[in-house]
Amino acid sequence: MDKSSIIFGNPIPNKTIKKANKSKKKYIKAFGDDTNVDYYLKPVPIDTLDFISTSNLVLSDHEETLPGKPLIVGNIRMGFGHYRISIAIASCAKALGYDPYWLDLASLDTTGSKMIRKQNNMYSLASRISQKSKLFNKIIWEPLNSEGFKKITYNAVDQKNSELLAPIFKHLDKVIPYVATHVWPSQGAIHGGMKHVVNAIPDNWAMGLHLSEGAIHVVQTPFAYLGYKTLNGFAKKPLKGLPASDLKMVGCYIDHELLVNLKEDNELRIKRLQNDHMRILLTVGGAGAGGDMFTAMIKHLLPLVKEGRVSLFINFGDHLTVYEKMKKEIKDFNPICFFDEYDKFKELVNNLRTNDNKGIYAIYNKDIFKAVYSTNLIMKECDLLITKPGELAYYPIPKLFMKHIGGHEVYGAIHSQEFGDSTFECPTKESICNMLDRLIDDKEIMYELIKNINKLNDEHYYDGAYKAVKLAAGTYEE
Repeated sequence: MDKSSIIFGNPIPNKTIKKANKSKKKYIKAFGDDTNVDYYLKPVPIDTLDFISTSNLVLSDHEETLPGKPLIVGNIRMGFGHYRISIAIASCAKALGYDPYWLDLASLDTTGSKMIRKQNNMYSLASRISQKSKLFNKIIWEPLNSEGFKKITYNAVDQKNSELLAPIFKHLDKVIPYVATHVWPSQGAIHGGMKHVVNAIPDNWAMGLHLSEGAIHVVQTPFAYLGYKTLNGFAKKPLKGLPASDLKMVGCYIDHELLVNLKEDNELRIKRLQNDHMRILLTVGGAGAGGDMFTAMIKHLLPLVKEGRVSLFINFGDHLTVYEKMKKEIKDFNPICFFDEYDKFKELVNNLRTNDNKGIYAIYNKDIFKAVYSTNLIMKECDLLITKPGELAYYPIPKLFMKHIGGHEVYGAIHSQEFGDSTFECPTKESICNMLDRLIDDKEIMYELIKNINKLNDEHYYDGAYKAVKLAAGTYEE
């Protein structure tokens, strides 16, 4: 099923087609040709996500039928973002009566999986280098993420490589609803014959990278919708855009658990601010970048922590090295640590609802699900989230944005700022510390952000994950 020669009615140059075929052959040479291999999948419960009864699909030696009312969430680990969106989809699927199954295509022992891991390793390395080298960031990383990935010709190469993922789907029931939170799991599912595929696009900046012809493309914002409807800037000349049947603007992909009591969460935020106390959540991303910025902010906030005006909650994810670096560089940095103590951490979160906890708290989990979901758990009990403008740019909590990593993230920050639930990007240590002072001292800014979050919630702005599930299941109504 060739999808590299013509993409949404737009012919691709022969030069690019040859490049795509060469790329696929390169991975077959490196990892083998498993086109005719029979892969079977079986469910294994994910203990961390037991509250939504999610099971991980892993390789099996025999064919199994997925029990219940299955919906598959196809994903990969690339940083934490795609996992976080996947949890939101699974959460809303469960709330809507489905049994969510987790399929991480990069975690399997197949040719296509090894191809993904190879590309992801290169992406993660480049992401970290971009934070250390201004020259690399300016000349290579920023242009690639904003313009290189935007070209429709980039999609042609990815589509050809994604044919290597088709064997994974050979023995799955093709009519099971399927939501992909990265384009490769979407493309792989289409090549593998899945019939009801939704491609949940994470970024606000429209890019050829995210095209998966044959799937329903869902986006979070009007800006992204127009970008894919017109494919503006995807080539030097105008292109045919996505038809209405293949593109829907659904809103932000947010977990059911974060929405069900959002109004009450915001009321508690206002009460804490009125008592001159702010809980700040800092998140270290899946690539482990941004350590120097975190160090600068913590040093700046330490006096306010000692005064009892600020409490800090730092989720180091699965990057213990970032914590160890901070311990060396920050005097008097002695947080209360929850390292691989997930149950104990959940007790802390529960107590935060009614207790006035002060100080600094550090969270770390080597388990990927615990590392990602710790942020979601404690987010409800915090007042301000400090993050780069990636997937967390769309979450219903006041946000302070660090410098983006990759040019595509710029437009997530712009969108969130214009919709009124975040600050603008603060790219330097000085600018982000200054913004922290403003938010802590001028509470009217925080009140306005919270008011806008309530307004957006009333408008169902955060209901994108519910709608993505309904589109995959065929129950969506405009």
